[in-house]
Amino acid sequence: SSGINAEWPLRPGLKRREKDLDEINQQFLSSGTYDEEENLEERLLQYKAQFIRFDTDGSGDIDFMELKYMLEKLEQPKTHLEIKKMIKNVDSTEKGTINYPDFLIMMLGGKNSVLRMILLFEEKNKEKPKPTGIRKKQSLADLGIRPDMAQHLG
Repeated sequence: SSGINAEWPLRPGLKRREKDLDEINQQFLSSGTYDEEENLEERLLQYKAQFIRFDTDGSGDIDFMELKYMLEKLEQPKTHLEIKKMIKNVDSTEKGTINYPDFLIMMLGGKNSVLRMILLFEEKNKEKPKPTGIRKKQSLADLGIRPDMAQHLG
């Protein structure tokens, strides 16, 4: 056991809920289990925001309908059976929902699930590509300028 409590008390209100999720993030940070993960703290904050966005009723769990809606919004609609299977793959409490610790374990690679792939893909699409290395020098042809036009440039 990684010392992470899968059952956690729910408190009403978004601020209280965020506080609960922050406490779980702290457990993940201090557990030592994920020390190898790059930018763990930053990623946990991203996952918290994602979880809050998907847990539309504020119950502290992502249920069947919330997952169905989320996947449709991500343009990844799934069948009733596929959604049930996605939940079953990560649900450690057998309540038929995904709680925050299960969500984090899934996102941090505990289980290579379809849902994780979809969410990581969505995350990648939102990131702006950073230029790496030396920028390739562009020739006039790359810029759409013909050699006979180049003499007019200066």
